[in-house]
Amino acid sequence: MSQRRPTEVTVSAERPAPPLSTRLVTRRLVLRPPHPVDVPQVRRLLRANAEHLRPWSPVPRLGEDPSSLTEISKAILRQRREWSRDEAFVFFIADPDADGTLLGRIALTGVVRGAFLSAHLGYWLDGEHQRRGLMTEAVSAVVTFAFDTLGLHRVQAAVMPHNAASLRVLAKLGFRKEGECPRYLQIAGRWADHDVFAITAEEWPAGLVEA
Repeated sequence: MSQRRPTEVTVSAERPAPPLSTRLVTRRLVLRPPHPVDVPQVRRLLRANAEHLRPWSPVPRLGEDPSSLTEISKAILRQRREWSRDEAFVFFIADPDADGTLLGRIALTGVVRGAFLSAHLGYWLDGEHQRRGLMTEAVSAVVTFAFDTLGLHRVQAAVMPHNAASLRVLAKLGFRKEGECPRYLQIAGRWADHDVFAITAEEWPAGLVEA
């Protein structure tokens, strides 16, 4: 049975960002930071999932194509800079049994140090690989990384109330619903309500990835 962390958590001193060679290995997946060589594969993944992701994504700015080689290249370079600066941590989800084929993405963004020690969680998975528990497995690994490697105290996720798949992931991992935020983010061209969920280090069961 997994052991829970102690009720009182000692706030550690700020630490350097983990290296860009970081890899999180779970039973079926490998999670790793973006690399410039990923650009063509990310483009294929985004274009194959355009309709699948449209209801949950902001509308691009006029004239901008987030699935273009140029925009993906810029995004990956920005994500690697943010990783090195301890500002955000983006992981690509890869299938080690399919030559590292990319299946999706998980991000810890808006990392705040000091008294807050928190980050925002976001994630998406290729539509053809849903309903197999893969995202739950991947998110579990990243939340463990947030608490054990980054030394954060709280991870928050905002989910649209009708996004059943994302809500299932959070429920399986023990996230608490903290509140409802009307018109929280502009998604698919309109201001969308979101429910806010969170979990703290004290609540997170150690070794959950292996459970």
